[in-house]
Amino acid sequence: MAYMLGLDIGTSGVKALLVEDSGVIVGSALQEYPFYSPHPGWTEQDPQDMWQGTIAALAKVLAKFNVDPKEIKGVGLSGQMHSSVFLDNNGQVIRPAILWNDGRTTKQCRDIEALVGKDLLLAEACNPALQGFTAPKVLWLRENEPENFAKVRWLVLPKDYIRYRLTGQINMEISDAAGTLLLNVKQRTWSQRIMDKLNLPMEILPSLVNSAQIAGEITAEVAKLTGLVEGTPVVGGGADNACGAVGSGIVKAGRAMISLGTSGVMLAHLDTPTLPTGGTIHMFNHAVTDKFYMMGVLLSAGLSYRWFRDELGQMEQVVGNQLDEDAYTLLTKQASLSSPGSNGLLFLPYLTGERTPHADGNARASFFGLGANHTRKDMIRSILEGVGFGFQDSLQLLRQAGWEGSAVRCIGGGSKAILWREIIASMLDLQVQTLNSDEGPGLGAALLAGVGTGMFSDPTEASGAILQVTSTVDPNPEWQTIYQDLYPIYQGLYPALKTSFEQLAKIAPTLCV
Repeated sequence: MAYMLGLDIGTSGVKALLVEDSGVIVGSALQEYPFYSPHPGWTEQDPQDMWQGTIAALAKVLAKFNVDPKEIKGVGLSGQMHSSVFLDNNGQVIRPAILWNDGRTTKQCRDIEALVGKDLLLAEACNPALQGFTAPKVLWLRENEPENFAKVRWLVLPKDYIRYRLTGQINMEISDAAGTLLLNVKQRTWSQRIMDKLNLPMEILPSLVNSAQIAGEITAEVAKLTGLVEGTPVVGGGADNACGAVGSGIVKAGRAMISLGTSGVMLAHLDTPTLPTGGTIHMFNHAVTDKFYMMGVLLSAGLSYRWFRDELGQMEQVVGNQLDEDAYTLLTKQASLSSPGSNGLLFLPYLTGERTPHADGNARASFFGLGANHTRKDMIRSILEGVGFGFQDSLQLLRQAGWEGSAVRCIGGGSKAILWREIIASMLDLQVQTLNSDEGPGLGAALLAGVGTGMFSDPTEASGAILQVTSTVDPNPEWQTIYQDLYPIYQGLYPALKTSFEQLAKIAPTLCV
């Protein structure tokens, strides 16, 4: 038997996924790690936590499934996009990683627009300057922590850092590089023009590798730590969204997916690069060689639900532990008792700002229309619906950019809730499909390892050999009518609150204790 191993370096933890060369998914192991918010709107993680989590997840998966490490033919990695890991000359981490949903870099985004110019930025990087991206984080470091910036030798992203720890080789994979704002996306090379405009040294950018390219081998030291065999090939891997697309079969024109994880992503495959209208949605390099994808992003999709569970769902957590049932399942059951439209209660899912379509790190979440008649179940359902309206924003932009399709594949933890899928199908007027695997990024990473080691010819063949649509949810006409009436109200809330968000952002830091 031969196996592929996928490592997904996520925001909440690292998952190790084993897949047989026949396509059978053996199983996975998860190791969680913390993230920190040292100031309002800031999010950070310690890359060392990611590394220790990786070691633990690898040990767990090997022990759990009693796999002979010699039968693992290749390792692939997926990881959270945009998050910055700064390394010194010795490859040591300089400071905590600044994450993809961090909101501290509004000023630096405006600086990039002024220094580079919006037109040149869109022509080269194919994306606007947004807080989540990597380049603004580099400028923030230079401006606010000059002593740390002076130590920077390498800029990498989380999964590239883990690959470096596994192999001793420092490089950056192309689909992740596309999210830095420092890559010429169409030419697949680092942008000398952007780096010059920002007065940043090209030397901090590692060499680029392709997603299925073998980028190194497991070292002897790592073999002792993890149980893997020294010399096992490790491929470049991909950004979480690119790997999620491979792991969901979004590898040909007309296909699209929704990922309901911590963030929410709506992603569509592109055979040729089509610059999104005004940069309002993203375009990146795919893990499928020489292909692209465009997508919209909600920064706090599953995070909104997780916030409610953690802060207001203690009862469900206690009862869930007693009944051996997931707290989210209990919450969703309550939401199903509310009516479509949550009895007129709307939720803006902007806990950590928003990416698409507003690109505003100051935006914050809110319940709108809350009255004495509303109940807890209305609040829960309104969170699910608020995220659905956010996906509707992205779909409108994807349509404007030329995507045509009648179905969307849904992955991620939130996809397990059929109510959430029903809400999304009705809001988007699309059939929502689920697959025989919802592993998404981890599976995509494993399949890239399979391609790199010759098990498959390319990601299209690999995903086609494994994935099947197992369930479908069609739009509910009655719900559609309700959501069509509510969506314009939802759309009007952000413009009405934008100035208030800005004012609050100035005051809020002084109110924290």
